[in-house]
Amino acid sequence: MARFLFSRFLQSVTVLLVMSFVIYGLIGLMPGDPIDLMITADPKITAMDAAHLRELYGLDESIIKRYVDWLLAAVSGDFGFSRLYAQPVLPVMWSAVLNTIILLGSSFALALLIALPLGIVAAMRAGSCLDYGVNLLAFVGISIPQFWLALILIIVFAVVLGWLPAGGTAAAAGAEGFWENGRYLILPVISLTIASLGTHTRYMRASMIETLRQDYIRTARAKGLSEWQVVIGHALRNAVIPVVTVIALDFGYLFSGALMTETIFSYPGMGKLIFDSIMGNDFNLALIALLFATALTLCGNFLADVAYVALDRRISLTELSE
Repeated sequence: MARFLFSRFLQSVTVLLVMSFVIYGLIGLMPGDPIDLMITADPKITAMDAAHLRELYGLDESIIKRYVDWLLAAVSGDFGFSRLYAQPVLPVMWSAVLNTIILLGSSFALALLIALPLGIVAAMRAGSCLDYGVNLLAFVGISIPQFWLALILIIVFAVVLGWLPAGGTAAAAGAEGFWENGRYLILPVISLTIASLGTHTRYMRASMIETLRQDYIRTARAKGLSEWQVVIGHALRNAVIPVVTVIALDFGYLFSGALMTETIFSYPGMGKLIFDSIMGNDFNLALIALLFATALTLCGNFLADVAYVALDRRISLTELSE
């Protein structure tokens, strides 16, 4: 156990260091910098003033030197200041993280609650009309462009019917109460749930069909167990293992990948925060937000390994560390 944890810790630190250098380098190579934006906003700034500001903020140094200075400051707990929000980076990011947990956590849980049973039922009735219907729904969910689906939901339920708000949050609209908060989440949650429902359903169906063909499943059926006892008691534990990998990879996506949905619904989450920080040349905020998403992906992979051990007793943490 200790060996596994130590190995994963070293791997995670290495990945974060490499990603921090890559992200810092890509952001540093973007055209323009905060000083250029200052010059655009205030034409009175002279070339000498701009040169002085670049020297003051270290922008005249090489990108390697600037990265090393940033890394030393980050290790000491100083993650910099957000230019767009005029606040330290962590408080700005924390509010976006909470919003994303509420929105994407709800949609992710709802998608799994629907997709996993659908995949199991489709696998148990493989080749039937039910299976074809589930596959059709899954392919429709995968094929529909996410931005188009979000716009259609807004047009139907917000513009035509007027049942739900088109976007934003209850706090931004000055509304209070559980129902008001929920009303602003319904459309984006539905959009994200449909977008991920088809993929998880297909993975669950394929994994369950493969598991039901194994010899130990035939043995369980030969013992006289009912079909549901075979599926739930014997097949499900092994069938879920490949799906856990997909879920773990989606863990980082929860906090950075819903850019399109958050932008269309004007929801202040991590995806929109990363987009706004990059477009606004807010280097510190963009860098920390992207590294945070990377760290969450690594955390998801770690939790997936732990889930493997819990689901399959033949797997141990010692084997995973080798």
